[in-house]
Amino acid sequence: MMGGYAVSEVQPTLIENGWYGLAIGFGLGGLLIAVDEMLKGFSLRAFSAATFGLLLGSLIAWMLDRSGLFVYADERPTRWLIRLCLFVSFSYIGMILALRSNKEDFSLIIPYVRFTSQNAPRSAIVLDTSVIIDGRIAELVEAGFVEGTVIVPRFVLKELQSIADSSDPIRRARGRRGLETLSRIQRTTAVEVKIHEGDFAQETSVDSKLVHLAKNVGAKLYTNDFNLGKIAELQNVPYVNLQELANALKAVLLPGEALSIKIVREGRDKGQGVGYLHDGTMVVVNHGQAHIGQQVEVQVSTLHQTGAGVIVFADLKQIPAAAA
Repeated sequence: MMGGYAVSEVQPTLIENGWYGLAIGFGLGGLLIAVDEMLKGFSLRAFSAATFGLLLGSLIAWMLDRSGLFVYADERPTRWLIRLCLFVSFSYIGMILALRSNKEDFSLIIPYVRFTSQNAPRSAIVLDTSVIIDGRIAELVEAGFVEGTVIVPRFVLKELQSIADSSDPIRRARGRRGLETLSRIQRTTAVEVKIHEGDFAQETSVDSKLVHLAKNVGAKLYTNDFNLGKIAELQNVPYVNLQELANALKAVLLPGEALSIKIVREGRDKGQGVGYLHDGTMVVVNHGQAHIGQQVEVQVSTLHQTGAGVIVFADLKQIPAAAA
C-alpha cells in the first residue's frame, strides 16, 4: 500500500491520486499473497519440470507454425488465432507431462546425461508414520545403528499432528509419542533431520507418496506396515520393516537352555505360571503357579510356533530359597 502511495507522489503522471496508489498497492499485495498460497507445496523440482515442459511445448508449437501447414491461412486474424491455439495447447500439454513424469522419463529424452546432487547424503532414510509412533527408531539412532539423513515428509508431520489432536485419548497418546520420538531423533548428533516439503498431489494415498518420495531422493524407506513394504518392493524401493528386524534379532532358544525369569501370572492349565523375556516372548513354566511374583531359574523343554510368535515351555530348575 505504501509503495503504491509513494509511486503516486514521486510519479504523479503514472498514478494521479494518492488514494489510487494505496488501492493499487493493496491489490498488488493481495495478489502476491494469493500466489504465495497457491505455490505452497510446489517444489523446485516441480518448477523446473514445468519450465522444461513449457519450453519443449513452445518449441514444438513453433516448429509446427514454421512447417508450412498453415500457408493457406492468409488472413491475419485467422493465422493469429491458429498460432495462439498452437502455443497455448502444446505449452499446457508439455507442462502437464513434465509434472507427471519422473527422472527416469527425462533420461529417455537425454539418454546419456544424469543429474546428481553434489551435496546428496551418502545414506538417507524416509520415515513413515507407523515407525515414528512405534518409537524404536529413536533407540536405533541413539545407539548409532542408523546414520545419515533422516527425511520426514511434511504430509507425515500433518498426519502425526492430526493424530495428536484427536479426541480419542488412545490416538492422542500415540500421536504425542510420535512427536516425542521425532524430538529425540532431532536432539541426536548422529543423524541430520530434514523436513521434506514435497506433497506429490498426483498421489492419493500417504503410502504412495512415501514410496514416490523415497524413489525420487534415493532413500531407504523405514516402516512397520507390511503392505507398504511390499508396495515399495514392487517399485524397487529399498525398505526396512522394523517389526521383521525385531523378530530376526530375537534370541534363539534351544531345549535344555537355562533361563532366569520372573513369573507374573497364572497359566492356562492348572499349576502353570507365565513369564516374559525382554523381547516379549512368552514363557510358560510348568508347576510355576506357586512362584508368581518371584524370579526363578527354569530350563527350556519345548518351543511352540504360533501365528503370533514362539511360546516357550519350561520346567522349574530350582525352587527359590524364599519359597523353601
